[in-house]
Amino acid sequence: MLLGEQKQSVIYRSAILTALFAGLMYFSTTVEAEGKASGAAATTFRTKCAMCHGPDGAGSEVGKSMNVPDLRSQAVQRLPDAELAQVIANGKGGMPSFKASLNAGQIHEIVGYLRTLAAKR
Repeated sequence: MLLGEQKQSVIYRSAILTALFAGLMYFSTTVEAEGKASGAAATTFRTKCAMCHGPDGAGSEVGKSMNVPDLRSQAVQRLPDAELAQVIANGKGGMPSFKASLNAGQIHEIVGYLRTLAAKR
């Protein structure tokens, strides 16, 4: 009977270790994918948005002369994601539309990136 209990204990421990390993692998892959998406969004922001909005979202000299909003501000940050995506896609005021040059996924990633700018204020 003792041998059977030891065998069962080894199987149980192996199952737990396998589950932990699988969870850690999933977590590290998810974090890596999010980091790549975030990096891609930052690159897209620099190439498409920073000319007017500045690298930190506060507004470049050009943008400030056109009264662009500070993307880090509460006024912008409290807008729903859907509204920010709509503004990026269709433009607003002097801001051009980006729906011809950015796909929906890229626009969604930029909205996520805009959310990180508030913490950099």
